[in-house]
Amino acid sequence: MKTLFFASLLVLGSLTTIQAQTELTEIPDAEVEVVQDYAEVKISELPQPVKDAVARDFEAATISKAYKNEKGEFKLLIATAEKQSLTLFADKNGEWLKKE
Repeated sequence: MKTLFFASLLVLGSLTTIQAQTELTEIPDAEVEVVQDYAEVKISELPQPVKDAVARDFEAATISKAYKNEKGEFKLLIATAEKQSLTLFADKNGEWLKKE
Protein backbone atom coordinates (compact mmCIF):
# COMPACT_ATOMS: atom_id res chain seq x y z
CA MET A 1 0.00 0.00 0.00
CA LYS A 2 2.83 2.37 0.87
CA THR A 3 4.54 1.52 -2.41
CA LEU A 4 1.40 2.33 -4.39
CA PHE A 5 1.06 5.65 -2.52
CA PHE A 6 4.71 6.65 -3.20
CA ALA A 7 4.48 5.53 -6.83
CA SER A 8 1.41 7.69 -7.41
CA LEU A 9 3.16 10.67 -5.75
CA LEU A 10 6.17 10.12 -7.98
CA VAL A 11 4.00 10.07 -11.11
CA LEU A 12 2.11 13.23 -10.04
CA GLY A 13 5.36 14.97 -9.19
CA SER A 14 6.79 14.12 -12.60
CA LEU A 15 3.72 15.46 -14.37
CA THR A 16 3.87 18.66 -12.36
CA THR A 17 7.52 19.13 -13.26
CA ILE A 18 6.82 18.61 -16.93
CA GLN A 19 3.98 21.15 -16.84
CA ALA A 20 6.14 23.69 -14.98
CA GLN A 21 8.71 23.91 -17.75
CA THR A 22 8.37 27.00 -19.87
CA GLU A 23 9.01 27.13 -23.56
CA LEU A 24 12.33 28.71 -24.46
CA THR A 25 12.26 31.26 -27.19
CA GLU A 26 15.40 31.59 -29.24
CA ILE A 27 16.49 35.17 -29.79
CA PRO A 28 18.23 35.63 -33.12
CA ASP A 29 21.65 37.22 -33.12
CA ALA A 30 21.27 40.83 -34.04
CA GLU A 31 24.00 43.26 -34.87
CA VAL A 32 23.19 46.69 -33.55
CA GLU A 33 24.97 49.70 -34.91
CA VAL A 34 24.89 52.74 -32.68
CA VAL A 35 24.29 55.78 -34.81
CA GLN A 36 25.35 59.08 -33.34
CA ASP A 37 24.17 61.28 -36.18
CA TYR A 38 27.27 60.58 -38.27
CA ALA A 39 26.92 60.45 -42.04
CA GLU A 40 29.44 58.62 -44.16
CA VAL A 41 31.78 60.83 -46.20
CA LYS A 42 34.38 60.01 -48.80
CA ILE A 43 37.90 59.69 -47.47
CA SER A 44 39.00 62.18 -50.12
CA GLU A 45 36.65 64.74 -48.50
CA LEU A 46 38.44 64.60 -45.12
CA PRO A 47 40.25 67.81 -44.14
CA GLN A 48 44.01 67.58 -44.60
CA PRO A 49 44.70 68.12 -40.85
CA VAL A 50 42.66 64.96 -40.07
CA LYS A 51 44.59 62.91 -42.64
CA ASP A 52 47.87 64.32 -41.31
CA ALA A 53 46.94 63.39 -37.72
CA VAL A 54 46.30 59.77 -38.73
CA ALA A 55 49.59 59.61 -40.64
CA ARG A 56 51.49 61.24 -37.76
CA ASP A 57 50.04 59.21 -34.87
CA PHE A 58 49.37 55.87 -36.59
CA GLU A 59 52.27 54.98 -38.88
CA ALA A 60 51.29 52.93 -41.94
CA ALA A 61 47.60 53.01 -40.96
CA THR A 62 44.93 53.35 -43.59
CA ILE A 63 41.53 54.96 -43.19
CA SER A 64 38.84 52.41 -44.05
CA LYS A 65 35.74 54.58 -43.57
CA ALA A 66 35.00 58.12 -42.48
CA TYR A 67 31.89 59.71 -41.01
CA LYS A 68 31.01 63.31 -40.13
CA ASN A 69 28.43 64.70 -37.69
CA GLU A 70 26.65 68.05 -37.57
CA LYS A 71 29.33 69.54 -35.30
CA GLY A 72 32.04 68.91 -37.89
CA GLU A 73 33.55 66.04 -35.90
CA PHE A 74 34.81 62.97 -37.68
CA LYS A 75 34.56 59.30 -36.83
CA LEU A 76 37.31 57.31 -38.51
CA LEU A 77 37.66 53.57 -38.90
CA ILE A 78 41.31 52.75 -39.50
CA ALA A 79 43.37 49.63 -40.05
CA THR A 80 46.79 49.77 -38.40
CA ALA A 81 50.02 48.23 -39.64
CA GLU A 82 49.52 45.53 -36.98
CA LYS A 83 46.20 44.62 -38.65
CA GLN A 84 44.12 46.05 -35.81
CA SER A 85 40.87 47.88 -36.42
CA LEU A 86 40.44 51.12 -34.49
CA THR A 87 37.69 53.70 -34.25
CA LEU A 88 38.95 57.24 -33.74
CA PHE A 89 37.23 60.59 -33.31
CA ALA A 90 38.75 63.88 -34.44
CA ASP A 91 37.71 67.46 -35.02
CA LYS A 92 38.28 69.32 -38.30
CA ASN A 93 41.69 70.52 -37.04
CA GLY A 94 43.00 66.98 -36.57
CA GLU A 95 42.72 67.06 -32.78
CA TRP A 96 41.72 63.72 -31.23
CA LEU A 97 38.47 63.62 -29.28
CA LYS A 98 37.57 61.20 -26.51
CA LYS A 99 34.27 59.41 -27.01
CA GLU A 100 32.76 57.05 -24.44
